[in-house]
Parts: sequence; C-alpha cells; structure tokens
Amino acid sequence: MSPKRVAILISGGGSNMVSLVRSMQEPGPGGEAHAGMPCLVLSNQPGAGGLERAKEMGVPTAVVDHRPFKGDRVAFEDALSARLHFEGAEIVCLAGFMRILTTHFVSEWQGKMLNIHPSLLPKYRGLHTHARALEAGEAEHGCTVHEVTPELDEGPILGQARLPILAGDTPESLAARVLVQEHRLYPAVLRRFAAGDREPVFLSQD
Repeated sequence: MSPKRVAILISGGGSNMVSLVRSMQEPGPGGEAHAGMPCLVLSNQPGAGGLERAKEMGVPTAVVDHRPFKGDRVAFEDALSARLHFEGAEIVCLAGFMRILTTHFVSEWQGKMLNIHPSLLPKYRGLHTHARALEAGEAEHGCTVHEVTPELDEGPILGQARLPILAGDTPESLAARVLVQEHRLYPAVLRRFAAGDREPVFLSQD
C-alpha cells in the first residue's frame, strides 16, 4: 500500500513540522516504514523560517499568503485547499499555522486534519495556555493532538503528553518543556493515524 501523502501547514519556524518530517523519513522503532510521506509544507507567511528547513529536508514547499485575501477568508481557504489537492494531500497536519480556519475549510478536511495544542484538553482551549495553567495552580500540564473540527480545540483527542509543573516555572520555561513533549507526541500520533489507527497515544515526561 502506498504511503499516505501528508501536508503540513506552518506560519513560523516549523519545529513541530521538522519533527513530523523526520519521523516520516526514518523507520519506526521496529524498523517498519512509516505509513505517511511528506508531500508539502505550506505557509501563509512568505518569510516563514520553516519553509527553508523543509527545503533542506527535501520536502516541496508552497506559500498561500493570506494578506491579499483580506476580508475574504473563504477565498483564502479555497486557495489553500486548491494547493493541497494539487499535491494530492490525504492528511493535513497543522503545526503552528496561525490562522483560524472556518467551517468551510474544516468540513472539507474533517477526519483527515490534525492539530497540536499546548494544553491537556479539554482544559485551556485557545491562547496563553501556559500562563493560565500556572495561574490556576495546576500540578501538571502538557500538550494534546486532536482531530480538527469546526469547534475550537474540541475535536477527538488522539494523544496527550503530560509533565509536572515545577516550582519556579514561568510561562516561558513551561512552554519550552512542553515543546519537547510536542516533538515526541505529534510524530507518534501521526505514525498511528497514517496507518488508520485512531487509538490515542499517552506519553509522560522521560
């Protein structure tokens, strides 16, 4: 069976994108081939650092700049979809893609689109998750990979990685430690998902 074609959407440096691409380019723990292959890294920002990193890894890149579409989000999303279809994308991974996607786009790709969120959903949907977890006095924090649905950060959970909140943690230190777990979790979930397995992955800090 041919590997599923995976497109990754980014807006910045693309550290999660790099983790996903590396996982698809390397054999699994038992030497097995990945069920996905990177077919495209697409950004809404022409200067996104992740585009150059993707090129260095041999992955095709594209830009669909959102700015010319100001006031017409549907037209922007249609341009995104057109490029994804052109590359034959079968799975879409959001990896720091800083545009809110409407139901128009999500409905077309629902069941094929994943996102990583820096909290243990359903806690702390939206922004500023690390500061909010600290302000609430949480004992642990982490990240979640979920399917994307029209409701913000509410799709089925496909994986979570947990870590303890340490005395003296700041939003910045916590974000840095969560990012390490994101780089473990997202590739592990994608490996299963591309193979047709939606059983959630649960990780804890090494």
